Amino acid sequence: MSKITVSKLWKMKEKGEKITMTTAYDYPTALLGEKAGLDMILVGDSVGMVVLGYPNPIPVTVDDIIHHTKAVVRGAKTPLIVADMPFMSYHISPEETKRNAARLIQEGGADAVKLEGGKEVAPMVKAITDTGIPVQAHIGLMPQRASVGGAFKVQGKDAETAKAILEDAKALEAAGAFSVVIEFVTTEAGKLITEGLKMPTIGIGAGPHCDGQVVLSHDLLGYYETQPPFVKLYADLNETITDAFKAFKTDVRASKYPDAAHSVAMDKKEAEKLKNS
Repeated sequence: MSKITVSKLWKMKEKGEKITMTTAYDYPTALLGEKAGLDMILVGDSVGMVVLGYPNPIPVTVDDIIHHTKAVVRGAKTPLIVADMPFMSYHISPEETKRNAARLIQEGGADAVKLEGGKEVAPMVKAITDTGIPVQAHIGLMPQRASVGGAFKVQGKDAETAKAILEDAKALEAAGAFSVVIEFVTTEAGKLITEGLKMPTIGIGAGPHCDGQVVLSHDLLGYYETQPPFVKLYADLNETITDAFKAFKTDVRASKYPDAAHSVAMDKKEAEKLKNS
C-alpha cells in the first residue's frame, strides 16, 4: 500500500470511500495502525489526558507533540500523520503560528497539522497553508476551548447553530484546509456540513454521514472504564491488561514464574564445575 496523501483523501471522498483515522502517541501503537491499514493517524493533544494524566489538554506543549510524533512516524509509514497544534500555539500571531506548525513538520516529521476553531482562525489556517503545510481543521466541540470555561456538550442541536458550524467550515475550507474534524455534533449537522463542503469531513461523534471517522485509540480499545457516549468498544484492554497483571502477580508470589521453560540454564558440565567450585 502506498503512502496516503491529501490528494488520495480527496479522491476517496469523490468515490464515496470512507476514511479511517485513530490516534497514536507511541511507536507500538503506530506499528499496529500501519498493520491495520488505517488511512490517517492523529498525534492529538489528547495525549495529555489519556497518556500523561492531565485533567484536560491545556498543559500539552508543542515540544510534547513533537516528542510523541517522532515515535509515531518511526512506526507508521503509510498513513497520513497529523499532529495537533496545542493550546495557544496558533493564537498569538501568524508568525508564531507558522513557526510552531513548521516545527511539527520539520522536527516531529508529521505530514500535516490540525488546529481547532471556526472562521476566527481562518487567517491562521491560510498563513500555514501559504507555507505549503497541509492543515486539518477542527469544529463542533473543541476540547481546548471546552476545557477553558466551556463545556463538553453536543453541538448543532438546532438549525441555527448547525448552519453556523457549516459557515465556519466553509471559511476554513476557503482558507486552504484540506479536511475538517467534526466533533460531537448532531447527525443532521454532520450531514449538512459534509454535503456543504468539497473537503473531506472526519466525524467523531458526528453521525454516519461524514466522509470518515476518527476515534481515540484508547477509547475504542477500552483502556479506561468509561468512554464518551459515541464510542463503540472494539476491545476491552482495561480488563484484559488488569487480568494479565493480576495473573503475573499471582505467579510471582507463588514462585510459579519464572519456571524452567522461561529461564536459561547453564551447560550441565559448566553447572557441575560451578557447583564443585
